[in-house]
Amino acid sequence: MKPLFRLNAVAALFAATGAIAAEEAIAPQDTVVVSATRVGHTIFDMPAAIDTIDAARITETQPRVNASEALAAVPGLVAANRQNYAQDLQISSRGFGARSAFGVRGVKLITDGVPASMPDGQGQAATFNLDMAERIEVLRGPFSAIYGNHAGGVIQLFTREGDGAPSVETTLSAGSYGTHKADLNAQGKLGNVGYVIDGSRFETDGYRAHSAATRDQAYARLTLSPLTDAKLNIVANALRQNDTQDPLGVTWATWQRDPRAGETDSTDTQTPKRTLADRYNTRKSIDHQQIGASWEQRFGDDKLRATAYGGNRSVIQYQAFSKAFQAPATHSGGVVDFDRDFHGIDVSWLHVAALAGGRLSTTIGIEYGRSSDARKGYENFIGTQFGVKGALRRDEDDKVTNTDPYLQAEWQSGPWMLSAGLRHSSVKFSVDDHFLSNGNDSGSLSYSHTTPVAGVMYQFSPALHAYASAAHAFETPTLNELFYSGTGGGFNFRLQPATSTHLEAGVKARPAEGTSLNAAVFEVRTRDELVVDASSGGRTSYRNAGRTLRQGLELSLDSSLGHGLSTRMALTSLRAVYDSSFGAVQQGSRLPGIPNANAYGELAWRAPEGRYGAALEALASSKIYAEDANADQAAPGYGVLNARFHASQQWQGWRFKQFLRLNNLLDKHYIGSVIVGDTNKRYYEAAPGRNWVLGLSAQYQF
Repeated sequence: MKPLFRLNAVAALFAATGAIAAEEAIAPQDTVVVSATRVGHTIFDMPAAIDTIDAARITETQPRVNASEALAAVPGLVAANRQNYAQDLQISSRGFGARSAFGVRGVKLITDGVPASMPDGQGQAATFNLDMAERIEVLRGPFSAIYGNHAGGVIQLFTREGDGAPSVETTLSAGSYGTHKADLNAQGKLGNVGYVIDGSRFETDGYRAHSAATRDQAYARLTLSPLTDAKLNIVANALRQNDTQDPLGVTWATWQRDPRAGETDSTDTQTPKRTLADRYNTRKSIDHQQIGASWEQRFGDDKLRATAYGGNRSVIQYQAFSKAFQAPATHSGGVVDFDRDFHGIDVSWLHVAALAGGRLSTTIGIEYGRSSDARKGYENFIGTQFGVKGALRRDEDDKVTNTDPYLQAEWQSGPWMLSAGLRHSSVKFSVDDHFLSNGNDSGSLSYSHTTPVAGVMYQFSPALHAYASAAHAFETPTLNELFYSGTGGGFNFRLQPATSTHLEAGVKARPAEGTSLNAAVFEVRTRDELVVDASSGGRTSYRNAGRTLRQGLELSLDSSLGHGLSTRMALTSLRAVYDSSFGAVQQGSRLPGIPNANAYGELAWRAPEGRYGAALEALASSKIYAEDANADQAAPGYGVLNARFHASQQWQGWRFKQFLRLNNLLDKHYIGSVIVGDTNKRYYEAAPGRNWVLGLSAQYQF
């Protein structure tokens, strides 16, 4: 493997920084996790690269608006807040998911056992309720293949269960750019019924021009124990964002002139000319709600688990297309309007038995999911007025289903752990076109693939474990990636799934009291990588490229220094390149949207009993190319410093907490994310300058 890690001058930043206090540790080694083998083990005993983010890091010193707040300290992961609530976060794991035009793909999202990703692999991290989070598990590498149609990893959010005496809590936060949030929740346990109820409103004017947003979220959870050794969880959540402004990307010249500015529309006849976002009033409205129930029944060491869920998601999006661009009969217009119903089940049985002097745990199950869209497209103009719903240009029903039986087994004896799994995924797409004046786009596609995974861990001592694992994974196009062909036509029936082979080796060590080290090296070879063919004004088409290669190193180090001081460091080095030429793209070109290296460090102090504390955070990233040929200006690398402070007080039945965050202390101007492959070279999305957020909360326990 070539030397990969280059942070240049930014490296000095991390010589003096590390991680967080023991009470806030992002990856506590004794935390029991289930994401890799479906059998509970501590992180230290898992033959996989996995990190856990606990409730303190998610909730204590963050506004709890974006999952990127908590995911920043996870190696191998890039979680970018695009400053665009119309398009959600940009999350990639080992480079998978970086090309996504919106939302999250290539990484499976799950909340309390219920998929937050659709059967095609597309998900929205905005549906995560961070206010009630108990922990987030982040799984990377070969073992994520056991979760089916994706290749990068799995992010699972687990919310808290109601317990103890009833309590009520409110949290208010405010910050730069007209940002504020209010949250109110109640929780407790009455008899055998635990309950959690939460509601919040978030509002911001936005850092970038035309980026205001309002988000309402609601959440409820009931936990019941109707039978001995049985548990029933019912979880419901809802998200609503009306007319969330979309600032779009900008060119390099516009970003250099003013990072907050929008791109000017050269075709506008007004003086002065309006931005594209203002002229077309680009925006998106989202209305999402779902409910799920999971039943767990233990029979000694064996366990039955059944999950069922269903929901609806409605979206109306106004895009920045000119009349001329929409003129061809095959164009579907500048307004996307769909209503989605989705549901699914996951049933599994865990059997534990003695075998060959060890313990064999076998899980067999099946997962089924279905989404159905009633989708329409309209022109985004009436006469000379833009940003309105005009003539119908698209009318179709789109359906996606997945049926995935899976088998996973783990054998543990003495210092050895062997784990293996097999999943067969069948993903089916169908289109029923009702708008026939421009031709009939009706048709169907079916993809199927078997994904095996195997791993071994050996315990050299209680303080040193080593492991190796391998898998074969696949990734189908999402429904949105199939919608358009590069020639301007309709549904792209020619796209093939990408297949990849993953190899990983790692070490987990506790070299000293209060210190833990996790390190992993990996290689991923992919065929038929899905890449952007053309992207403009919110419409993106895709094609299959040749082979790609990802080679990387991930390292995390936690240490308690005594006297309330502690550190954490998370480093990632990733060489992600095209391993064969195609079109104008040469072998060796870097994959767009993926930094060669990124790092996180933190030095923290906490007073005795944890009543107050402070921390200094450092983040750095190398440059990022925005298109396949690496010919255009890359988003430059950057390094930023953040600081946070927190305090808490107890008085009778009340508990009060406060926090203050100061982000980008040195007021650096940098590009926080890129839009991969934009045809008009509007790749760049600016990150905020120096900004602050202050939060106050009060909880009363009855």
